[in-house]
Order: sequence, then C-alpha cells, then structure tokens
Amino acid sequence: MRNAVALVAACLVAVAAPPVAAQTLEDVVRALEGAYSRMTDLRAEFTQTAFNKSLNQTIPAQGAVFLKKGGKLRWEYKDPTPQEIVSDGKKLWVYTPVLNQVNVGDAPEALAGPAGSFLAGLGRLRAEFHVRFLNPARPRDAEGNWVLDLTPKQPLPTLARLILTVEPKAWEVRRAVVHDQFENTVTMRFTKVAINSSLPDTLFTFVPPKGLATVPLR
Repeated sequence: MRNAVALVAACLVAVAAPPVAAQTLEDVVRALEGAYSRMTDLRAEFTQTAFNKSLNQTIPAQGAVFLKKGGKLRWEYKDPTPQEIVSDGKKLWVYTPVLNQVNVGDAPEALAGPAGSFLAGLGRLRAEFHVRFLNPARPRDAEGNWVLDLTPKQPLPTLARLILTVEPKAWEVRRAVVHDQFENTVTMRFTKVAINSSLPDTLFTFVPPKGLATVPLR
C-alpha cells in the first residue's frame, strides 16, 4: 500500500498569483504565502517516481490529484496499478481495485499539519518550515526557476525534507521532492493545473462499490 501521508506531503502544484519581481528569499517566501492563502482548492495531473532506498527500487506512477482546504484530498492513480486515496478530512480511504478492497481509518493527524494540508501550510510557510535556497550561491536552476529547501519545524517520519522548484512568474510549483526519515524519496511533477474551480465536497467522500471488502487501515 502506498504511504498516503507521504503522497499528501507531495501535493504541491501550481499557484495562481500576480507576477512578482522576487529577488531575495524573503520575496519568494512572501509570494508563495500570499498565493496559497488565496487558494481554496486545486486539481492537477501528475507523474511520480518513488525511490525505496532499502530495496534500491524505483517505481513510476501517474494520475490525477484533487485538493481542498479542510484536509480534503483525492489521489487517483492510473498506472502502474489503479488505486484511489481519498479523505474528507476526517476519514481516509485507500481503495485498491485489484484486491477488491478498501482500507478505512481515521485521517492521520499528519493531514492536519504541514505534511497534509499544504493549501494552508504554505500560506504559513515561515511558521511551518525552516526555509532556505537549495543552493544559496545559485538560487535558480538552469531554467530560471527558484529552488527552495524546506525542513519542517516538527519533522514527521514521512516528511523530513521537501525540495520545491518554483516558476518565478506565475508561481507554479513545477516539481516537488519529498524525503522521509528513512532516506526514501517521492518526486512529483504537475501539469494541467486548475486553481479555485469550486470542487464539490462529494468528490472527497468514497462510495464503495457493492461487494467490496472493507479492511481497517493500519
């Protein structure tokens, strides 16, 4: 089963904000905080590469993600194995069609903090994270994007470090790399992003198909 909290931690996508002539770390942080504080929901397509250090194994995946303030989320994996991870902020469902089962439990406490509620968390970037440029001597990459190195002030097993690559005009987060405490990584790239499109709350409640086995989430 995929680590739902780690996946939530990687839910950083485009932000719609007016262009800002950011030059310093403080400028970049202020722009990101302002953009995320105005965001209520988002949806995007993603590609993902998960690296497991202990197994020396890399697994690719792709799908769509839907997020809404209040801890609501929906990850729909299409490849390589269909799976849905859904939360209404209180309950968490992990549905695996090939197993004909859904794992159900309370939404982890982490979903209420910076690991799971980035729509709110990045609106309080300096309160939730220690922030620096990944390379202070060269804060932009070859394409001119800002590259930020974030360390949560209250680290979690699933989120020890977060690297963001941020486009400097529309403040779109092009790439996010999540590091956990075991040195595993999840790298995600986002496309076809829509911001504040009034996603319905029903999107974040799982309705089990008839005959589906229900198993407690552990």
